[in-house]
Amino acid sequence: MKTNILITGGAGNIGSSLVRKLSANDKYQIIIVDNLSTSSEDKIPASVHNNILFINADCNNYQEIAKVFYQFSFDYVFHFAAVVGVNRTQENPLNVLNDIKGVEYILELSKTAKIKKFFYSSSSEVYGEPVEIPQKEHSTPLNSRIPYAVVKNVGECYCRSYYQEYQLSHTIFRFFNTYGPYQTTDFVIPKFLVAALKNEPITIYGDGNQSRTFTYIDDNVDTMIKILENNLINNDIINIGNDEMISVLELARSIIQITKSKSQIVFLPPLKEGDMTRRMPDNTKMKTILQHPLITLEKGIQKLLKSKEFLSLNGLN
Repeated sequence: MKTNILITGGAGNIGSSLVRKLSANDKYQIIIVDNLSTSSEDKIPASVHNNILFINADCNNYQEIAKVFYQFSFDYVFHFAAVVGVNRTQENPLNVLNDIKGVEYILELSKTAKIKKFFYSSSSEVYGEPVEIPQKEHSTPLNSRIPYAVVKNVGECYCRSYYQEYQLSHTIFRFFNTYGPYQTTDFVIPKFLVAALKNEPITIYGDGNQSRTFTYIDDNVDTMIKILENNLINNDIINIGNDEMISVLELARSIIQITKSKSQIVFLPPLKEGDMTRRMPDNTKMKTILQHPLITLEKGIQKLLKSKEFLSLNGLN
């Protein structure tokens, strides 16, 4: 008997990558729900075992998502659907806040369906401007006030509340910057890489000294699947991210060097809010689960350069 898994936002970067890895195992039946507002059906993989079904529906519309739950009996739910991207989330704050409805609807439906476990996609954005580095799941204050971070924080509170009230088991993933073949140029690494390959200017907000860590999607997905299959991180939070920190300016220079590009770096005015000076996780839990070194940034970029999917998605083939 197959294990039924719902993945909302399954046509996005992280969601589609999780679908791709899970679908290789024919014991899983995967239902993807996505309204394609910030993603693409092209990212959904072909099913080798005929175990993927895509439904175009809006998680923030109760009638639409309820129909999905009434049609299937889910064992696990991964809720990844959200408005994402720095510019998109800053320019459309009400759309971002609307995602709170989706969290509530899906948790309520999951509780009624008596699923085994709920997995929630949170974000490093909840930490805001760091008061300590590395940022730890249970000791670092959550101080960001931007709408995207507020929604993720509220979502985490909903998960804890549904466990307290109804014993609905959950795992909260706090994703730090994740990149891979199916990510668009709304995000920094594909944005810089595509510009470099086209010898176009690479634009940076502010002086570029803001520091980040970047996680290749394979490490991200492998961690999630191990948590699913070994029943780990129950009713708890885990940082999903690399601890190799680099400034945005260093990243741009590194990509120019790797690609042998003629691109010039152009500095733009700083973002009004949300562009934190530093961000780096305490990823002790993640390393313990993976039991192998994380993919380095240089190796990850080389993987993208060899990826037919990445080159095709960005018109570079």
